[in-house]
Amino acid sequence: MVAVKIAFEQRVRLLPLDQILPSKMLSAAVIDSAKYKRIAASVAEVGLVEPLVVAQVRSGNAHPLLDGHVRLSILKELGVETARCVVSSDDESFTYNKRVNRLATIQEHYMIVRAIERGVSEEKLARALNVDIGAIRQRRQLLNGIHEDVADDVTPVSHPAITRVLG
Repeated sequence: MVAVKIAFEQRVRLLPLDQILPSKMLSAAVIDSAKYKRIAASVAEVGLVEPLVVAQVRSGNAHPLLDGHVRLSILKELGVETARCVVSSDDESFTYNKRVNRLATIQEHYMIVRAIERGVSEEKLARALNVDIGAIRQRRQLLNGIHEDVADDVTPVSHPAITRVLG
């Protein structure tokens, strides 16, 4: 039997932002992008959903940031002093980032429908995702007219922002 090495500490840590060392600076284009604004709106509305990913301290007292440069920038803009972090034993950010799955449109549809069924208003979802209500309604209607067998072939997954809104 092969032993599997755990790549992350098993508990999430609360770390001061001044002890997190970004590996890159965000460009003005990134900060002005719709994606940045959407994440900023989500953090302002529901807080940090997905913890930052940092490596263990190698020298000094700073944790190298592996994933979450945009979230870190937004937290600093908001005056937040600490953040929830997952600590990796492997400081290879390429390895971490290539394993991150992004949300598919149809999966987003399922989560929006589920959130609305659980009583979350379209307005709150729109604020959390930094989109207008029309976009929420459009995504909610995504599978209208699609045969049930085809729609059932897609497995819904959880999206952190919507999960946080659901509570």
